Amino acid sequence: MDSFALLLSCLLVVVVLLVVTSCLLRANRLDRLHVRTDAARAALLAALERRAVVARAVALHRRDEQLRATATRTERVPPSEREAAENDLSQLLGGLDRAGLPEQLRAELAEAEQRVMLARRVHNDAVRDTLALRSRRLVRWLRLAGKAPAPNYFEIVDPEPDAPSALPPGSSWPSPTWTGSPPEA
Repeated sequence: MDSFALLLSCLLVVVVLLVVTSCLLRANRLDRLHVRTDAARAALLAALERRAVVARAVALHRRDEQLRATATRTERVPPSEREAAENDLSQLLGGLDRAGLPEQLRAELAEAEQRVMLARRVHNDAVRDTLALRSRRLVRWLRLAGKAPAPNYFEIVDPEPDAPSALPPGSSWPSPTWTGSPPEA
């Protein structure tokens, strides 16, 4: 009976150590994902600010007061209204005839839009990964996320890649083909 109790207690200790180790690993991963999401959000906001600056330069060149006001408003609205303001700016930029713009300004605008598109995708991928881990049963039950707020997706309209006026002459959109190794599960 003594050896059975010893075996059972050893088994219980091993199970507890495995659960604790799993919790520590998940909490560490969750912390890294929150840091990644915060960094991606900062990069997205920087790309959006750069696009607003370029949009104001375009508005100045074209003497377009509506475009200037919309670009200025995107930086001043509260975070809860940022997506709507950025969509308004995207819509104005999408309907813009770029043929009359100087080549350098046209190229700068196309680059700024492309950076916004990429930064938004990176941000939303980080949010997706973070929310997926936060939704796991063990993470929810043991509250491994702590008091960190759940991240939110940032959804705005991307420019049409096949719109000929959206790109400067001689440039092309990046290929959508996957070139890296698949992400780990």
